[in-house]
Formats: sequence, C-alpha cells, structure tokens
Amino acid sequence: MKVQWDSRAKVVFLSVLLSLQGIAVGQEGTPRASEFNIHSLPATHVKPLGATPAADPGPLVYNGGPVMQWGAKTYAIFWVPAKLQNGGATSMSSHYQTVVKNLLLDYGKHSVDNNNTQYYQISGTSKSYVQNYGYLAGSYVDTTAYPASGCTDTATPGNCLTDAQIQAEVTRVMGINGWTANINNIFMLFTSSGEGSCFDSSGGQCSYTYYCAYHGYYSLAGKPVIYANMPYGNPSTCQVPGTPSPNNDVAADTVATAASHELTEAITDPELNAWYTAQGNEIGDLCAYNYGTNSWDSALANQMWNGRFYELQTEFDNHTGSCVQVGP
Repeated sequence: MKVQWDSRAKVVFLSVLLSLQGIAVGQEGTPRASEFNIHSLPATHVKPLGATPAADPGPLVYNGGPVMQWGAKTYAIFWVPAKLQNGGATSMSSHYQTVVKNLLLDYGKHSVDNNNTQYYQISGTSKSYVQNYGYLAGSYVDTTAYPASGCTDTATPGNCLTDAQIQAEVTRVMGINGWTANINNIFMLFTSSGEGSCFDSSGGQCSYTYYCAYHGYYSLAGKPVIYANMPYGNPSTCQVPGTPSPNNDVAADTVATAASHELTEAITDPELNAWYTAQGNEIGDLCAYNYGTNSWDSALANQMWNGRFYELQTEFDNHTGSCVQVGP
C-alpha cells in the first residue's frame, strides 16, 4: 500500500523527510505496494504546499483504474463513545449527524455529482462513464469505546486513531450491519470532537495539523473497501475564515464540505489509479476551499439540494479547465 500525496510533484522531498520516520512513499503514477493507500484533503495552513489552481491548472488525466461507474452508495458511521481515551467527554450532536446524512442523501443527481459524469473507466475496448446515481444507503451510530490511542496527534493529545484502527472500525461495523464491499460502496467514518488521527503511530501526518480528511481503500475478502476518515469539523484549521454556515452549525458545515470533497474524489479515483493530474492532484484538490458564488439562502450557501442548503467547495471540470459548482 502507498501514501498518495496531494502533490506527487513533492514526492522526492517528502520521501527524504518521511524515510527518517520509516514511512514508505511511492512514486508518481499508478499506486504500487508500500504502506498506505490514502489521499488527503490538506488543512488550510498546509494548502499552499499542495494544490492551488495556479500551481496545478490540470487537466485530470485517466490512468487506467476503475471509477464508481454507478455512482456512490454511501454509508455513514458515527463513532461516538461515552469518553475519549484520556477520559474527556465526546461530542457530536444529532444535528451534526443530520447535516451529514442529508448531504449524503442529497448529493446524488445534483450539481456536484453531475460534474462527475464526464469521467470514465476503460475496460478492454469499452469506455464507461460515471452515472449520476448515488445515494445514502445506510447509517450507524457506534458507541463502542475507542481503542487505546495508537498515535500522537498534537492537536488532540492522548486521543488518536491510526489508519489501521480506522480500517478495523469500518470492517467491524460492516460486519454488524451486513454491509458489503464493492467498488461502488464508500464507508465514511465520522469521529467525535476531541478525537484525532494519524496515518500511523509515528505521528508524522495527522488530523488538523496536516489533513482534514482523507479517502483510501483496502482489501477485504478479495474486494476493495473504499472508505473515508472524517475527523470532527474544525473550522480553525479546516475552513476558510469568514465562510458562512448555512445550517447554523459551523462544525457540521465544515465537515460537510470535506465530505463532499472526499466523496467526489472517491467516485473519480476510488483506488487512487484513475483520475488525477500530472502532479498527482485529484478532482477536489484543484478546487479545495474554493466555493464559487453564494446564490442561495441569502448568500449563505452555494448549493440548494432538495430544499436544503450547503456551502461546498467547487470541483474540477475538465471540459472548461476550471472549478465549477455545476457541470459539465
């Protein structure tokens, strides 16, 4: 497995840095076996080191892997035990969960998902485009205690989950609910406020200090499990100052745009070998923290789906070579 950085152009520098921590970093191009299969949304203060329209104007290039051809069936897991590992209180309101579920319910067949339909996979001589057909297939609230902290996230001292622990939770909840793995299913794991995460126990790349969310995949019984790690929405590191909150819940609106970012990237690049630029950036990276025009809800929102309002980042449109709210 392999780390997929938000800019493969910086992979040489990062390889030197991370080799000191014992983390393998793959080279540009199709993922090969190393340590992680992860692609992350950088925190706002990291963004200048990653994708910006000026630094990477695109286009997205097809690299031979699969897409979520039939749209994404999403499964939301809310992991909210009674306490954090350090004994502190957890927090995730029912309203926060509702905003997330509404987003995943509304995403399919609407503007951002419309934009995905220009991307495709090739199998033999057949070209198959992403269909604008996705929906929330299930949700589950897990109150099981967090495992012992497996890493050190400086933003959440004493409370940290490694990617391996995230994967284990996804697999466990899949088993409880009878949810199955395939290329069109994505399992999005939302954790409590105060709970952090890192790629591994070295603590080199962690939530809030390095990333705000990520998507990846692993194999279970020979099938790909597409998943996303969604730390609690933290506007101080995962949102542009002054961004409006159409749901009057800043944390929920912060995680909503991160969820849209990860879902869109998973649809177009579920195994990290389909659509990305020559610099390694995915569809959401090129437009991260770019919201376009707020034309809904008295200028508090840029999307209105099924009568509900959202403030979501734009996504890259290969046809226009730009970040769009609706496409293509």
